[in-house]
Amino acid sequence: MFRKLKLAELNRLTIYQYKETKKLPVVVILDNVRSMNNVGSIFRTCDALGIESLYLCGITAVPPHREIHKTAIGAEESVHWEYFKDTTEACLKLKEKGYKLAAIEQAAGSKDLSDFNFTTKENFGLIFGNEVDGVSDEVMNLCDHCIEIPQFGTKHSFNVAVSAGIVLWEASRQIEITGN
Repeated sequence: MFRKLKLAELNRLTIYQYKETKKLPVVVILDNVRSMNNVGSIFRTCDALGIESLYLCGITAVPPHREIHKTAIGAEESVHWEYFKDTTEACLKLKEKGYKLAAIEQAAGSKDLSDFNFTTKENFGLIFGNEVDGVSDEVMNLCDHCIEIPQFGTKHSFNVAVSAGIVLWEASRQIEITGN
């Protein structure tokens, strides 16, 4: 028989404890994501998976905002985030630090997510684009990799927050398995 766990049984970290834990060597970059609900959802996913940092770029809204908080439910307080007026600035900052950049996009030459190796002992900047236009061409030109999530239906894309959940879960699964 199954029983849902009570909140007290989940042994959740405090915000202070969370900030002190080791994070995955992954920075999420949002390239002009327009929906604050998507931004909040991505904050929550980054918290749940222990992502190093979240870069909010261009028109992407920043906390504090009630629409972000509605889906982040407090993760905007635990996840380290920074704002950049221009996405290329965020990308160049990571490249200077030795991060490999990967656009999550449908593009010529992209690699299927199931074939992508996050266990290369490299740090990654994973770029998720605007809900309509995707990752900008200017940002694509800075990328070392392009990752595509396989799809089998009639639609051409996932919601950006769903894409982030899929890719970040796979990255965290691979990194945790190998201890990268």
